Order: sequence, then structure tokens, then C-alpha cells
Amino acid sequence: MKKFWNWKKKAINLESGQEAEERILFMNGVIAEESWFDDDVTPALFKDELNAGTGDITLWINSPGGDCVAAAQIFNMLSEYPGKVTVKIDGLAASAASVIAMAGTEVWMSPVSMMMIHNPATVAWGDHAEMKKAMELLDAVKESIINAYVRKTGQSRAKLSHLMDAETWMDANKAVELGFADDILFQKEEQGSEGENGDPGAGRTENGTSDSVMFSRRAVNNALMNKLERHYGKTGKSVKDQAGIAAPKLNSVDTGRSADDLRERLNFIKKYI
Repeated sequence: MKKFWNWKKKAINLESGQEAEERILFMNGVIAEESWFDDDVTPALFKDELNAGTGDITLWINSPGGDCVAAAQIFNMLSEYPGKVTVKIDGLAASAASVIAMAGTEVWMSPVSMMMIHNPATVAWGDHAEMKKAMELLDAVKESIINAYVRKTGQSRAKLSHLMDAETWMDANKAVELGFADDILFQKEEQGSEGENGDPGAGRTENGTSDSVMFSRRAVNNALMNKLERHYGKTGKSVKDQAGIAAPKLNSVDTGRSADDLRERLNFIKKYI
């Protein structure tokens, strides 16, 4: 079993002058890369370690995602934990990792971190009936993931569904703007300082955040296709015919397409890949 989490304890000084221990949970790498589904050991081990102590927890996340079932169970365990759970994203919280982040009482993102949400995916094998079952399963999993996002962000299910369809990447400011995060790390001091030309609000929006950035893979793909169509025009020909690479035939006639034409097309496509 490969653990993707690690616990650490840190002594902190309380306002009363007493000392207490802060529980820190690090979650790095792929979530449940080797085992979780139909596995009783790994979830039980995580739960035992979670409940082995008391007090507030700080959860640091840097993960590209992983098993949706694992993320769902961890989300439930953290949501039921009696102490405060502060989630801090220091690198990436993508896919299933973003679901776990939604369990935080507060979610903080590093100014250089990213969050990504998208539709769940799976591998299926079988006839059309099995494919239909797989599609229904993915629809159900998506709805369950949206439940977690709605709970944290307050956004509508339709908007969240569209964001997942588009495979949306958000910087810290956009995540705060959409409600996926509550605040940005290391910026409390900066908010009190003056910006350029003595303006304390320079470069910041009404809610105190900087300009936000959101990236959609679907939007980029559509933009590329639109540019290609505008440049070459729509055609009913196949890709092979357009590229002039149809299989050679005996006694074939030269189409007159030169290597320079093909090179020009390839160079144009490279600009948008």
C-alpha cells in the first residue's frame, strides 16, 4: 500500500500563554493510486489516524487528483471531524483533490497555486449495455461531486456542471471569486500596504482580490478549431485529402500540391498547439 498522506505535529503558543499541539496533515501525489475501491484496509487506516488525536487540523494539499471514491470517503471523514479543518493548497488541487478541499472549514490557496475541476472519467469494457451503465455511473458520480462544490461555493448546479464540462483551471483569485476558496495565503499583510502611486487598492478588485485568471481546455480547443476554419475555410474533404497524403495509386495523376504548401500548414498548426 502506497500512502499519499502524512501526519505531523507542531507545538503552538496560545493567547493564554499555554502550549498546544497543532495537527498537520500533508496530502501529496495521486490519491489512492494503488488501492481504495473494494479495499477495507486503506480507508480504515486513514480514519484511525484521523481520529487518533484531537484538536484542529491543517491540511496541506498538492495533488493532481485520483480515485473519486477515495476522495468522497476522505471528504466525509473530514466533514465529520469535530475539530476545525483548515485546508491550505500550496501547489495543485485538481480533480478528486478539489473535492477533498471542499471539506475544509476554511480553504486557503497560495498565490501561485491552482485548482482544477472536470468531469469524472473511467475505463469500461463490454457491449452497448455495459457502456450505458458506465455512462449512468459517470453521471451519478458527477452529481455527487457537484454536491460538494455546491456546499462550499453556493454556485448553481448548472454553472458548476458547465465549469466541469469545460475542464476549468482557476488561479487563487478566481477560486476565491467563485467561492471554491475563502482567502489567499500570505496576503493579509499585503492588503494593508499601499499599492503603486500610494493607492492601497491598486490592482485589486472590490472584494480585495487581484485580477483573476480562469482557463478552459474546451474553450482553447474551440478557439483553435475556429482559427483553423477561418484560415482554411470549411471543407467536406477528409483530413487525408486536405493534407494531400492519400495512399498512392497506380497510374495516379499528380495533384500539384507541393511540399511548401504542406510545410506552411504544419507551421501554422504548430502555433496553436
